[in-house]
Amino acid sequence: MRGRETMGATLTREQAADRIMVALDYPDACAAEALIRRLEGVPCWMKVGMQLFYAAGPAFVAGLKERGYRVFLDVKMHDIPNTVKGGAGSIARLGVDLFNVHAAGGVRMMEAAMEGVEAARSGGGASLKRPTVIAVTQLTSTSQAVLNDEIGIPGTADNAVLRYAQLARQAGLDGVVASPQEVVAIKAVCGASFITVTPGIRPAGSATNDQSRIMTPREALEQGTDFMVIGRPITAAVDPRQAIETIIEELI
Repeated sequence: MRGRETMGATLTREQAADRIMVALDYPDACAAEALIRRLEGVPCWMKVGMQLFYAAGPAFVAGLKERGYRVFLDVKMHDIPNTVKGGAGSIARLGVDLFNVHAAGGVRMMEAAMEGVEAARSGGGASLKRPTVIAVTQLTSTSQAVLNDEIGIPGTADNAVLRYAQLARQAGLDGVVASPQEVVAIKAVCGASFITVTPGIRPAGSATNDQSRIMTPREALEQGTDFMVIGRPITAAVDPRQAIETIIEELI
């Protein structure tokens, strides 16, 4: 998987759907399945986060893969390098397409994640696809005040994000999770092929909820983002199918 030039791009319906990662933020597999059935036939990604993965486990992810979905396993690993190496190997063997670690764990920890992936592939043979590995920079819920006064990182959120993105690139990762507001700067520093996955996507008129650094889907696309994570504007909509189709039309 490579980053793609997107500014000013004209997309087909399938290409637009491929940019959307639907956040399955549900407490159990049954609730998630109800949403998946309503989106059947839309060639989007499915993002499985901690809440659902802890409840439904690897079997749920395997089921998504059997149906042909691309899966982003959003577990944000952050631990000592050896533990992350082992966890990354387990995730690689699960067959997900993309997963993430926290850049705050440092270069050595991120390198260990890549080592775990390669070890799993060595043990699993050439048939085991290498997942894309990205790093979380700063959560899109992190405001300037939280960054400075609570986390204790000086400067702006943009500066912190760029620093983490450079560390992820140094460690050999494929890209980062960041807000859409930081995509242009990340691509300028790390290269156009460095993947950006952007939460904080809110269609016009949607509630911002707990997000601080947000953009509309079209704005994010024009900034050059590769993938956009969208949860509640789809999952909490009265008609989730219509909600995602409207977003796809906006991207086209």
